[in-house]
Amino acid sequence: MGYRTDVTGEFAIEPPLAWSEIKNGPFTTPMALGKAVRLYMASDHNYDLALRVNEESVETTEGTLVRRTAAALVMREIDDYRERNLVEQVQEIIDAFPGHTFTGRLDCEGEENTDLWRVVVREGRALRVEPRIVWPDDEDGGRS
Repeated sequence: MGYRTDVTGEFAIEPPLAWSEIKNGPFTTPMALGKAVRLYMASDHNYDLALRVNEESVETTEGTLVRRTAAALVMREIDDYRERNLVEQVQEIIDAFPGHTFTGRLDCEGEENTDLWRVVVREGRALRVEPRIVWPDDEDGGRS
C-alpha cells in the first residue's frame, strides 16, 4: 500500500494531432477498431497519460474514410494511482509534438488534506503549481 493521488482534468491539443503524427509513436499502440472515442497509450513505456483519440467517418468518392485525431491528453484510468514524475511525462509529450499547443490542467489531490497541486502548461513548459493559502482577515500577509 502506498500514497495515492487522485488526478482529474485534461489538456486540449490545438491543432489536434493527426493520426500520422501518433500512429507509430512512443505514446500510442494499436487498439481494436469499433469505438468512436478511445485512448491510446504506449505499451513499451510506463506512461500515466494517454491521448484521447476521436474517430470521424467521412464519406469520400472512394468510400468511407475513418479520420483519427488526438484532441486531448488525459490521465489513464489507474486504480490507486501513485504519482511518479507526472510533470516530466507531460513535458515529454509536449516536446514530442512541436507546433501544437496544450491548454488546460491536471488537478492533483493526495491523501493528506494539504496535498493539493496542479500541472499546468505555460509557454510550452509543464509546471507543478501549488496553491497559496491566505487568511481572509490577513490579506496583506501579516505586514503591518
